[in-house]
Amino acid sequence: MASKLEALEHWVNEVAALTRPARIHWCDGSDAEYQALVQQMLQTGTLIELNQQTHPGCYLHRSNPSDVARVEHLTFVCHPDEQDAGPNNHWMAPAEAHAKIDALFDGCMVGRTMYVIPYCMGPIDSPLARCGVEITDSPYVVANMRIMTRMGAAAQARIEREGTFIKGLHSTGELDPERRFIMHFPAELSIKSYGSGYGGNALLGKKCHALRIASHQARSEGWLAEHMLIVGIENPQGETHYIAAAFPSACGKTNLSMLIPPEGYLRDGWKVWTIGDDICWMRPGADGRLYAINPEAGFFGVAPGTSGSTNHNALTSISHDTIFTNVAVTADNQPWWEGLPGTPAIDWQGRPFDPANGPAAHPNSRFTVSAKQCPTWSEMAEAAQGVPISAIVFGGRRPSLLPLVMEARDWTHGVLMGAAMGSETTAAATGTVGVLRRDSMAMKPFCGYHYGDYFAHWLSFDQPGAKLPKVFHVNWFRKGANGKFLWPGFGDNLRVLEWMINRVEDRVDGVETPIGILPGDGELKVDGLRLDPAQLDALLDVDNAGWQAELAAIGEYLQTFVPHLPERLREEQQRVARALDAADDAQPRQEATAH
Repeated sequence: MASKLEALEHWVNEVAALTRPARIHWCDGSDAEYQALVQQMLQTGTLIELNQQTHPGCYLHRSNPSDVARVEHLTFVCHPDEQDAGPNNHWMAPAEAHAKIDALFDGCMVGRTMYVIPYCMGPIDSPLARCGVEITDSPYVVANMRIMTRMGAAAQARIEREGTFIKGLHSTGELDPERRFIMHFPAELSIKSYGSGYGGNALLGKKCHALRIASHQARSEGWLAEHMLIVGIENPQGETHYIAAAFPSACGKTNLSMLIPPEGYLRDGWKVWTIGDDICWMRPGADGRLYAINPEAGFFGVAPGTSGSTNHNALTSISHDTIFTNVAVTADNQPWWEGLPGTPAIDWQGRPFDPANGPAAHPNSRFTVSAKQCPTWSEMAEAAQGVPISAIVFGGRRPSLLPLVMEARDWTHGVLMGAAMGSETTAAATGTVGVLRRDSMAMKPFCGYHYGDYFAHWLSFDQPGAKLPKVFHVNWFRKGANGKFLWPGFGDNLRVLEWMINRVEDRVDGVETPIGILPGDGELKVDGLRLDPAQLDALLDVDNAGWQAELAAIGEYLQTFVPHLPERLREEQQRVARALDAADDAQPRQEATAH
């Protein structure tokens, strides 16, 4: 190995001295290596072979029942100065964090193989991509990282050329919840994760590198690392607009990234292209526009709720060569979860299915699959320069107040929309219904530094010569008086995206309101929908008094980030509040838009 790899070799030797593995394996990312790992895991019971007639190349992994999700309370962002972590993160002093977790790593790989995984987040030849190396004792992690990243020899060659990489050290340890930590050291560009085998805690290229560390890296290097899908919308004329969209969990991100157009749109020749379903890295190009890549190469998707009716493209993607985690199986050994036809025989813990034990598949059960298996995958996902972004969309699950769609009047207003976004809790999630949880830019668990500084970083892109995307906010989840959703959602969300594209191209005027620009009369295509005019009015209604209360609440939320809060954002919140106060309550929106 050449001299540029000395830093990597030195680190690997250091880790080996600490963890004392029986052997060290440098991963090359080849098919042969993957097959050998699968065979080894089948022998140890780490993987279970699924029905190879119906699901060729598919396997099931069952986690320890105490290890099935991200653990925010054990996830730390260890900046040297506590101020830099912000109220949005748990903080621990770096020296204390290293000492605490290194004591757990001491001798933890005795008798195990230590895997060295060189990987690239993003197309291997992209200047926007960044490399990392994960050291792990989990063959399950190696197999998943091979699907989720560009892993192996090509990534190692790039690391050798550049001499820089994110260091990620992981061990499953004893899978003891009392001995579990996920530590991030942004200033050192390193991650240490102990005691979990679950995706978000163990696949260090994903949330740990591509969001928490990358968001910090992006701030210092002048780009954005965001929790966003990237989707291409091609119109009948063959022109494609790319949209980046951020939603908190349970708001249909994967569905939107793989959207199937409604029948009329399909007939007219509209197409949807999937670039990414979860993470988006954006930076300004030479022409002043924002260009985006998906740093991931695969989907680590939530299985329950994925069905032929909700997301046919996802279901097609996972019909072969997929690793399933914590799903149930049918009597003939096919993967099963709530939302699929058929009957579960064995639950996610390997027990005969009994409804008294809860759902057959774990609610957070997952599939790991190559993005290239998606029917709507676009070759532009491999474009080295990324794709130009026409629109940025924020959204949340709000049963009232927030209209179906609104456009920010400018970039600063758009940043406020993103900062204010959130979802209301449902009865399924907590005992309290209708509690609003703010989740700015859907980055609350993932922003690797102080939210106030993060908002300032967003604002900094508004430079002379910048051709920034238009910013929108959507709400697919508004309900009528009967408690039912007013908007059909799913494929029909393309109607809203079409309005956005028309706004980007100045084809429609929209209607100015104090909270943003809304669709004007007849601008939103609703032909073929069973949607009466009263429903559309309700979807686009602006309740002045409700919004005045909302703006006051947004102001209180922003105050929690003082003194790091940018003054410009506070002024923007006050500008919107004043516009609402000045709006004549006696003139409802219906009159203004001549409904």
